[in-house]
Amino acid sequence: MNFQILPSLLAADYGHLADELRRVEQAGADQLHLDIMDAHFVPNLSFGPDMVALAKRVSPSMLRNVHLMMTRPDLYCDRFIDAGATTVQIHVEADCDCWEGLKHIRARGIRAGLVSRPQTPVTALYPYLHLCDEVLFMTVNPGYGGQAFMPEVLPKIAALRARIKSHELSCDIMVDGGINLETACACAQHGANQFVTGSFLFKQQDMATAIRSMRTACAVAHQ
Repeated sequence: MNFQILPSLLAADYGHLADELRRVEQAGADQLHLDIMDAHFVPNLSFGPDMVALAKRVSPSMLRNVHLMMTRPDLYCDRFIDAGATTVQIHVEADCDCWEGLKHIRARGIRAGLVSRPQTPVTALYPYLHLCDEVLFMTVNPGYGGQAFMPEVLPKIAALRARIKSHELSCDIMVDGGINLETACACAQHGANQFVTGSFLFKQQDMATAIRSMRTACAVAHQ
């Protein structure tokens, strides 16, 4: 299994964004994660397409994983893809046709992802798995960084991994929210292989060492 670490730009120093983007790239992160919030679907407002374009311009080799926490992501997908997203994720709870949304994202030639809140039953994801390159489980209530990890999501990760395996699908499982070395390993034990982490990584003096340590620890925990 390919274990990937994705620093979340939400936790970066906004006064030095270009430097932070270069720091993530030089630290050997697998992808950059960008949380897009519309102040309606979640109670916060964050970035727009220009932030994705900035990341592409500053660190063109870094993959840009874009999570649309939006009521109507279908109205904005193309803007983020045009700006340089390499993956676009939409919520299963969003007010749009997830089937058509995922198909459209893939038709644009990038990876498509589906996201669920902690309270959403894992079965809500099952009808769309064949259209997903990845599924993201929020392990906090989406909207703000720095929240505590919710362990009740762990059984859902295990259930989805079993479903993917039993149906012979190819789909990564990502987690985001309160992810540090300990919680990442717990998620890896239950079947996750992609880990979004914000506060934990950006507070590290040596981000490269922290990323390598987390990747190795997750691989060991999964065995």
